[in-house]
Amino acid sequence: MTYLSLQNINFFAIFSSFIVICLVVIVLRLLVQYRAKQELQEELAKRDNFALGISYACQISVIAFSVAYFFDDIKFATALAQPIQSSVVLLLILAFVAFGQYIHRKWILYQFNEEQAILKQNICAALVDSGMLIANGILVLGLYHWVHPKGISDLLVVSLSFLLLQGLFALDSKLRESRFAKVNQGASLQQNFNLANTSIGIRYAGKTIGLSLAIYAGLHSAPYHGAMIVENLFSVVLHCGLMWALLYICSYILLYVSLPKVDIGLEVDHQDNIGIACIEFAVFASIGYLLISTFSV
Repeated sequence: MTYLSLQNINFFAIFSSFIVICLVVIVLRLLVQYRAKQELQEELAKRDNFALGISYACQISVIAFSVAYFFDDIKFATALAQPIQSSVVLLLILAFVAFGQYIHRKWILYQFNEEQAILKQNICAALVDSGMLIANGILVLGLYHWVHPKGISDLLVVSLSFLLLQGLFALDSKLRESRFAKVNQGASLQQNFNLANTSIGIRYAGKTIGLSLAIYAGLHSAPYHGAMIVENLFSVVLHCGLMWALLYICSYILLYVSLPKVDIGLEVDHQDNIGIACIEFAVFASIGYLLISTFSV
């Protein structure tokens, strides 16, 4: 006879995690309503703002998987033994994710107002914003898994590494913008987001999430040198830079094998071909996950 293996502590852990998620989501809902300047049900149900729905759904998902990852990693017994420290670490994880999203909106895509575009029901903007939010969630959890900060020195290493990897996100985005301008007669990728080309948003989100998975793989393979800041930053650059290169090399090879006679740029940039964009999204995300799986062996 098969018995249910869950114990009382498992049910308490599930209940506690769920309560934490609900509390954070309540705060998130109030914040979204404040930004939209009206009740959430008015925006989603009466105006049918799909873009805001996508963005809101992604934010809920990031909160849920961040809390779930944290409790799975730290073990609930440890959280009960050290409630204050565990709460602070969890709040820092969520704060870093929010700060990464702020950097993305105000620095990386400074020419494009994502929040305003989402309120105007721009689905492309919602996809771009959501992709970067998921990517920041993966990045922050990768840093947590790499360091498991227990003091100020560890937190300093995490903070500097986080800013360094935001620079990698920015560099990757600028290279994509440069390539877009080169093949589209100098057109601006950020300005094209305002045209609500859904396929461009899918492709941007896919590449961003794929890069974050590659960074996670790099952090998983990088050794942590304690409080030695220079050695740790060098290790991050070396390992994550290598994963970045592998991501694009493997993805372009797989795209060529999958779509040998298709002009992906033409289909996505000018034809708004959502199907092609979804294939590109799947390729980059799957290669990123492949890197994680490979370097976890």
